[in-house]
Amino acid sequence: MTMMKKLLTSAVASALMVGGAQAEISDNVVKIGYLADMSGTYRDLAGPNGLTALEMAVKDFGGKVDGAKIEIVTADDRNSPDVASSTVRRWVENDKVDMVAGLVASSVTIAATKVLEEADKLGLVNGSAASSITNEYCTPNHIHYAYDTYALSIGTPTAIVKEGGKTWYILTADYAFGHAMEKDVTRVVEANGGEIIGSIRHPFPTPDFSSFILQAQASGADVIALANAGADTTNAITTAAEFGVTQSGQTIAGLVVFLSDVHALGTEVAQGLQLTTGWYWDMNDETRAWSDRFMEETGARPTMVHAGIYSSTLQYLNAIKATGSDDAQTVRKQMMDTPINDMFAKNGRIREDGRMVHDMYLAEVKTPEESTGEWDLYKIISTIPADEAFRPLAESDCKLVTGK
Repeated sequence: MTMMKKLLTSAVASALMVGGAQAEISDNVVKIGYLADMSGTYRDLAGPNGLTALEMAVKDFGGKVDGAKIEIVTADDRNSPDVASSTVRRWVENDKVDMVAGLVASSVTIAATKVLEEADKLGLVNGSAASSITNEYCTPNHIHYAYDTYALSIGTPTAIVKEGGKTWYILTADYAFGHAMEKDVTRVVEANGGEIIGSIRHPFPTPDFSSFILQAQASGADVIALANAGADTTNAITTAAEFGVTQSGQTIAGLVVFLSDVHALGTEVAQGLQLTTGWYWDMNDETRAWSDRFMEETGARPTMVHAGIYSSTLQYLNAIKATGSDDAQTVRKQMMDTPINDMFAKNGRIREDGRMVHDMYLAEVKTPEESTGEWDLYKIISTIPADEAFRPLAESDCKLVTGK
């Protein structure tokens, strides 16, 4: 064998060895960390039932991928960025966690994804709302799946302004998510000819909304918009009902409303509330079948976050199966290259900024007379096509798009 052939043979062998090493599942275990608010403000929209959705996905996949066992570890983030970053750091450094799921409060997610980027591990974000997560806070190590503030701000505010709600007062949760929601809603309201005449930021979480609702009511705005979520939203809507806000002619716009919120409020209080959602359990036979299974496990119907956790976990596991690797970048690329067609989304796709793009829906809460059961809560008014629902890449500040 000539020296040149020897060198070529050696180079090919080395490349194959490197390729083989990359195309393996580390430690022969796929370990998933579920990080969420398990006991506080955001418990119902994700929380323990989100863990159940994750477990359902792992079970439906078979519990193993390419012979490697799938393991799950969990933690309560207590809505604290410090708790989130320390937990994720411990998981990736000591417990060899490959992917972190859940991720609810946007401040928690931003802290967690910074650690994931440093460690080159993957995050699948379903609970968080802030559109900044795939804009100025984008990383090559996370995917934002179910919804965001940009998409939520397209449906509800546009519809309400067109219906005559021209002047707006915004009640905002004072952290990353609330700020992003306020910014996105302001953009949409003004683009449609409306006006923001005032706003106030409240601490997160807030048990008593009396003073905030009174200030919003006194503004005389056509619309009082709630740029908050979870228990903060239900508390604000309940307080507004006690003060007769809607009876006096003002509209309450719930900007981030989940099925669990409407269920807690009941149709008597929430009837007529318009909202935007990424998914609803009663949309078709496929969503109903999965939701029936989920309800058997949890006693509740799933929110769009629960459905997103299930869907994204299966997409993740299928990507590992297709590539034979749990390397974060290998898996993320495979997920980007694979259209999403399941009970959560049809023709969904993951863009380079990490945003999963899919249709969104404008819904209205049924009246008590229209509702035929405890969880028969929404009627779908219209579909917002995927390309209209999410921020165009041309407007992106994400470093993965701009190269800066």
